[in-house]
Amino acid sequence: MAREPRVVAELGRPETPDETAARKAESSRVYRSSQNVRNLVAALLATLAVVAVVVFAVPRGSAPERPAIDVAAAAEDVSTAEGRTVIVPAMSKDWVVNLAGAERESRVQVFNVVYAPVDENERGFVNVAQGFDADESWVARMLSGSAPTDTVTIDGVTWDRYSLDPERTGNITVALATDAGTDTVLIYGATTKDALEETARSVTDQITALRQEAP
Repeated sequence: MAREPRVVAELGRPETPDETAARKAESSRVYRSSQNVRNLVAALLATLAVVAVVVFAVPRGSAPERPAIDVAAAAEDVSTAEGRTVIVPAMSKDWVVNLAGAERESRVQVFNVVYAPVDENERGFVNVAQGFDADESWVARMLSGSAPTDTVTIDGVTWDRYSLDPERTGNITVALATDAGTDTVLIYGATTKDALEETARSVTDQITALRQEAP
């Protein structure tokens, strides 16, 4: 028995063969479209899951701290290379070493130790420089031609004292300089006079020894 054509409510009559083919084609298109959306959502969820694994499963500690600089070891290396005594400042725990080593500055070989405050909220620095066989003009060249304002005696050692204009000297505000045998010790930075004098006291004995060693 032949099956009667389906009556479409919207048409009020049976579908023609062409209308049936068009309806099926449209149904197939809608179905494929929904499948594409589902596949896209599934791919996105899979990607997010991978990202989550990477973010949460991979261990990530804090960045490793920079190894502490051993000033005494650096001074010993320079002493061996230069064949001379090199001073080693003894700073308080309020300071951390940023640099220690020898370099040529203003035509003079210099052993430099640079300190910064431990407290990151504080600004400034202290630099202890030992100029090997430095000539008389070395300090002036290091301090942009500045002349000492007066002298100060710290633990029996007399120092030239400088009060400086930081705009002229590259942020250096204070400095102390004295001879150490054939060398010159220059302590300078952006800090207080008290901190500078404390640094000078830490090298008093070494400066005295260098003076005694001088021919």
